[in-house]
Amino acid sequence: MQRLTQSPTDPAFVQDPYPFYDRARATGDLFYWEDYGAICAVSHAAVAACLKDKRMGREVPEEFRAPVPDHLAPFYAVEAHSMLELNPPRHTRLRGLVLRAFTSRRIAALEPEIAALCHQLIDQFPSGDFDLLEAYARTVPVIIIARLLGVPEDRADDLLAWSNAMVAMYVTNRTRAIEDRAVQATEDFVAFMRAHIDAKRRAPADDLISELIAAEEDGAKLTTDEMITTCILLLNAGHEATVHTLGNAVKTLLDRDIRTVDDRTVEEALRFDPPLHLFNRWVSEDCEVFGHAFRRGDKINCLLGAANRDPAAYPDPHRFDPTRKGPVNVAFGGGIHFCVGAPLARLELRVALQVLFERCPDLRLTAPPRYANVFHFHGLEALPVRA
Repeated sequence: MQRLTQSPTDPAFVQDPYPFYDRARATGDLFYWEDYGAICAVSHAAVAACLKDKRMGREVPEEFRAPVPDHLAPFYAVEAHSMLELNPPRHTRLRGLVLRAFTSRRIAALEPEIAALCHQLIDQFPSGDFDLLEAYARTVPVIIIARLLGVPEDRADDLLAWSNAMVAMYVTNRTRAIEDRAVQATEDFVAFMRAHIDAKRRAPADDLISELIAAEEDGAKLTTDEMITTCILLLNAGHEATVHTLGNAVKTLLDRDIRTVDDRTVEEALRFDPPLHLFNRWVSEDCEVFGHAFRRGDKINCLLGAANRDPAAYPDPHRFDPTRKGPVNVAFGGGIHFCVGAPLARLELRVALQVLFERCPDLRLTAPPRYANVFHFHGLEALPVRA
C-alpha cells in the first residue's frame, strides 16, 4: 500500500482535489493518507464495498474511544443519539422510525411548494450582480426543511447559523473558537427543538415532528432526546449538502452552457462534483478487504469524491455527461447509512435547477467562483452571477 502526503488545506487541493485522487487511485484501491493518519478507499469498488461492509460501522469500538473533553460535552451529547453515528441495532430502530414519518409520498407532495418558493426567490433577485448562494441556494433547503418539520420558517436565519456552526466541527482545520461556537449553537438548537417538540405533543399537526412523535415500531418510540437529535440531523445534513450540490451544479452547468435539467442531469451533477468528499468507517471485527488485513479499531476513510471520478466505473470520468451510464454514484453514501434525505435532496435539486434556468435563461457567472477551504465538505464560498 502506497503512503501519500497531501495537505487537505492546501489551496490548490481545495480548489481541485481530483488530480490527487487520480494519483492516489493509480496506486491501488487503498492508500495511506499521511496527513490523516488513516487508510483511504479511493476506487469506486473499494468505497462502495466499505460503505456496505457490515464489519465496518460508524461507531468507534468501545475500547478505542477517547474521552470527550468537558467543553465539548453538550455537542457530543446530541451526537450520541444521531443515527448517522450509530451502528445496529440502535441505528436500525432509529432509522426505521424516521422512515415511517419521512415517506416518499410526503416528499413527492412537496414539489409544487418547492417550485413556488423558487419562483418567489427569483422574483426578488436584484437587477445587477449578486451571490446566487445567498439569494437562492442557501434559502430553498432551509425553508423547505423548516416547513417539513413544522417549525417557524421566520427562524431560518437562526437555523442556518446553528447548522453552519455545528457542521464546522467536521472541517479539517478545526479550532477552539469553532468548537465553542458549535457548543453554543448546539445548546440553542436543542432548546429551540425541545420547545417545539413539547408543543407538538400537546397539539399535533400535519408535519414531520408530529409524525415522529406518533411513529412507533415494535412498541418502541423515539425519546425526546432522540427526536431532538434527529430533527437537528435532518436539517444539518440535508441543508449543508443540498446547498453545496446546488451551487456546484449551477457552476458546472454554466461553465458548459447547459440549461436543460432533468433527473439524469441531477445524478451527473452529484457524481461529478459531490458535496461531501470523505466519510469514515471504523472496523468492528478483523477482516481482509482489497488485500489489506484490517484489525478491530482501525479507521478507513471512504473518499466519495474520488470514487465518483473512477475511470473503471465511469469512462472519461472528468467529462460532465448527463446521458452517462454506470453504477450508482456514492454522493449519498451507501449501505445502511445511505442518506435518508436523498429523495428530498434530489427533488429540491431538480426543481430548483429547472425553475432557475427557465426563469433566468441569460444567467451567467460574473467571476470565477472559488471553493471554500472546508475539506472534506466541498462547496463554493460564493456564486457571483447576473440574471
